[in-house]
Amino acid sequence: MRSVAARALALVRASHPEPSVVVTAVAVGLAVSTGRDGAGVVAVAVAVLSGQLSVGWLNDVLDADRDRLAGRIDKPAVTRTVSRRALAAATIVATLVCVPASFASGPAAGAVHVLAVASAWTYNLGLKSTPLSVLPYALSFGLLPTFVVLGLPGAPAPPWWLPAVGALLGAGAHFTNVLPDLAADAATGIRGLPHRLGSVGSRTAAAVLLLAASVVLAVTAPVVPLVAIGVPVVAAAVLAAGLARGRRDGSRAAFRAVLVVALLDLAFLLTAGHTMVA
Repeated sequence: MRSVAARALALVRASHPEPSVVVTAVAVGLAVSTGRDGAGVVAVAVAVLSGQLSVGWLNDVLDADRDRLAGRIDKPAVTRTVSRRALAAATIVATLVCVPASFASGPAAGAVHVLAVASAWTYNLGLKSTPLSVLPYALSFGLLPTFVVLGLPGAPAPPWWLPAVGALLGAGAHFTNVLPDLAADAATGIRGLPHRLGSVGSRTAAAVLLLAASVVLAVTAPVVPLVAIGVPVVAAAVLAAGLARGRRDGSRAAFRAVLVVALLDLAFLLTAGHTMVA
């Protein structure tokens, strides 16, 4: 029993649980705020979580040798607490769950979500090492809220600003996510856009993209004026403080500031959920 529990825990750790849970929670929150019924919310949760799991497990399957060279003992495939074969099998199972769960929201919504997951897979399959590494993040995150809205009765089209904000948040998340691993990635041959821009350039890009998401929401989403004005102002202040403190060697202040602004933007997006459908 202990061996089975240990393998199950290793699979969870290899799935990149933090982003998987966060992205699923955001999608579920958006589904609730836009008026999806109980069955619709469950369908969104299953589709998004299984899609995220497939992306996380595929990443560890493909990067096992690279992670081993980098000494990533936090990776179960490196410590051999789970095999690459088991991760590959888990990836296939998650994908087989994701496809029908996606189409449970309707043909248009299902096609959009499958495209979003396929886009994320292209990152793992090679785009992460190219100057185009940001594109899968922008496309997948732009399609995610579109999937949620298209699953409503009548498959209504989302407002233009919704996928735009999703794309900005996704692109910002890419630069944020890579920041702590820039050196380790570069040492193993990963040369995505953040690695080419460097630490300062990546922090700046993340800050600009996330602040742009705040501004687009403030200008377009019909919410309380105090919220519309307050969020971009707070976001700008947090980013300025984080970038200033982040100049110190070893400081993670900029990284944390970008995460705070991302959370502000996501909270703003969820409060505007009821305005996305006529």
